[in-house]
Order: sequence, then structure tokens, then C-alpha cells
Amino acid sequence: MSGRLLNNPNVKNPMTTARDYFVTHLECGLTGTCYEAGKIHGLSEAGRPLLVRYDLHALRAGVSRDTFAARPASLWKWRELLPLADFSNRLELGEEATPILPLTRTAARLSVRSLLVKDEGRLPTGSFKARGLVMALSMAKELGITKIAMPTNGNAGAAAAAYAAAAGIKAVIFAPEETPEINIREIAAYGARVYRVNGQIDDCGKLVAAGKETQGWFDLSTLKEPYRIEGKKTMGLELVEQLGWRVPDVIFYPTGGGTGLIGMWKAFDELEAIGLIGPERPRMVAVQAEGCAPMVRAFQQGERHAVRWDDPATIASGIRVPQAVGDFLILDAVRKSNGFAIAVSDAAIQDAVDAVARDDGTLLCPEGGATLAAYEKALRAGLVGPGEEALLFNCATGIKYPLTDHSRRLDRYEPIDWAMI
Repeated sequence: MSGRLLNNPNVKNPMTTARDYFVTHLECGLTGTCYEAGKIHGLSEAGRPLLVRYDLHALRAGVSRDTFAARPASLWKWRELLPLADFSNRLELGEEATPILPLTRTAARLSVRSLLVKDEGRLPTGSFKARGLVMALSMAKELGITKIAMPTNGNAGAAAAAYAAAAGIKAVIFAPEETPEINIREIAAYGARVYRVNGQIDDCGKLVAAGKETQGWFDLSTLKEPYRIEGKKTMGLELVEQLGWRVPDVIFYPTGGGTGLIGMWKAFDELEAIGLIGPERPRMVAVQAEGCAPMVRAFQQGERHAVRWDDPATIASGIRVPQAVGDFLILDAVRKSNGFAIAVSDAAIQDAVDAVARDDGTLLCPEGGATLAAYEKALRAGLVGPGEEALLFNCATGIKYPLTDHSRRLDRYEPIDWAMI
């Protein structure tokens, strides 16, 4: 434990009796102020996200690559690097490792050496939101929280509702009116109370905050509690092991609230600190839509914080986030990695989804399509090279989104022109 923590009267020793629990404290991502582990926390006093910190020195002595390799390929195999004090509080709906797929024909079409996609649509509720929400709700269970509320653009709300049901926790979800219908019905199916709101996701977030005192719920909004990052960081832990304990050259990540990008960057640092990888890092690329690109604008203007994007609009609803509380953490990771932020059009997103389904048999969600569109745009601009290993993130199964009907009809009672088929 650091001297600073020992000198902080507001922080006590971690509440651990388990040998696989290594959390020391929580820390404001902006100011570095320390907070006691094992307590209910939202944002820091500075109004910024809290980050979970571990005794990495003890972890270095206590775990190895073999430790993790010997366990089933589940998110929970990384338990020493996760925040649960009592491992029996974990929720499980089948959080298996997601595959890294080669986009062979797409790579050949683009004349590049290697193009990979990590397909997060295989997770419970069909999206990578399961990673963050299983951790947030497991910690809510451990800390005795009985009711949560949060805003969503769709998939996060579905994951929250599912894990809340598994934990016996009441859930109230607020979603913009343009949220895909399947998400709204899925949230309700898990027993959560879901409300359509005439506004954007940050407007929904304001409703969550406004009702907190009178309704007694815990605000589970993105980065307004410390543990979704810890779930999302398992993407970084997992991909490193899948690639043979190394990192790719560049990662293209669809960025709304940015929890996964922040989490992966944290994961790489922790893996190096405990001796499982070296200092090499992928360049992190924050991908946004042209109709909602606050991070891209802030990156291009050299700003550390992103101003709210007015009138956001894109078919990729998961990245339709006009303002993110963790903006500085996203931009810090992008810059420290020598990466960049890039925006793509909805037309390019749709073209990318169609092309990969046709060429490689992988149905990307619109946010996943955005990463391929961004890769192609970056390739043309010389921001990535054809010899670099690029990893794209498909954050949800494509079948949760409206698909264009390209079917044709046949009348089995009429003569069939087989030459036209």
C-alpha cells in the first residue's frame, strides 16, 4: 500500500480474508485522491470516475500465465484482477471467452496482411455490455444494493436488467425514444421497468440522478460507479492471452462512453506490472460516427475534455453518446498509445456491415461496422499500414439490429425461370 494511502484518514486497509483478493483502494482518475475499498461509491469528490487499484507487487509473486491458462475460458478466470472480495457473490450467465476471428477475404480485398475481429456478440444478452454489467451487478450484490437505475442506448440496459434479475436486484432503465425496439422489449422481458424518454442518453442520465434521492436507487450510469471498467478490462486481459501473451499493433474500438477502451488500457498496464507482458502497447483508436463525434473533435483540437455534441444522430446507437464523464481517460489512453480518434459516416458503416457479412460470414453490429469503416479510412489516409496487425471490436451480435430485406419471392404454382436464380 502506498504512503499516500496510509496517510489518508479516509482510507482504511482493504477488507480481505480471501487469498485471491488483492484490491487495496479506489482512486480518482483525475486527481488521484484515494477512497476506501469495500464501500459503496459513485463518482469521486471531483465528479470523476473512480479506478480500482490492486496490490500488483503481491500479484506478481502470486500469479503466472499458467495460473490463468489452467482455468476455464471464462471472464471469471481473472479473479485476482477483479474487485469481488467474496468470490461467491459473482453472477454467472455464461461469460465465456469470445473468439478472435480472421477476416480473411476482407483482408485480401484491402490488400493487408492481417485483419482480426473480436466478436463480443457471443456474450450473454448478445453484447460486450455483459462484461461491465456482470461486474457492476456482482459488486452491487456484494455491497448490499437492492435497486439500481441507469440510462441506456439499448444493449447496456439489457445486460443490466438480466444481471439484476439474476441478483434479485430491482432495475429501472431510461432509454432515448430512438433506442432499437428489440432492446426495449428485451429489457422489459428481464423484469426491469423501462421508460422511453424524449431525449438523448445524457438526458436519461439526468433523470436517473434526479430520482436518486427520492427513489433510493443506486446510479449505475457509465463510469459513475467503479466496477464496469473492471468488467470491461477483461477484453484486454483475454485478447492478450488469446494472442499468445502479446498485443496487436492497433486496436479499433467503437467509442461512446469509452469504458472498454479505458479498461483495456488499464488491463495492459496491470499485466505488465505483474510480469505477464512487456512494455509494448497497441495504438488505441477511438471510433465514432460523424453524427456524434465529441472525442474526435476534442482529439483534433488538442483538448483533454470533450464538449457535448449537439443533435447527435447515427445508426450506430451504441456510440450515440453526446458527452462522456470519462472523456479525459479516453483521450489520455489514445494519446499515450500514439493512437488517434476518427469518425465515419453512416453510409460507410452500413457498407462495412454488408461487406463483412457477404465476404467473411460475420454479421457485425453497426458499431462493429464502424470499426471496419474507420480502419479502411485510416488505411487510405496512411494512419495504419497494410503490414500492421489490426484488431477490430464487434461489440454486439448483428441480429439485434434491423436488417435490410434483400429477399425475393417465388410462386411455387407458377413456372420458375431457373436461369434467373
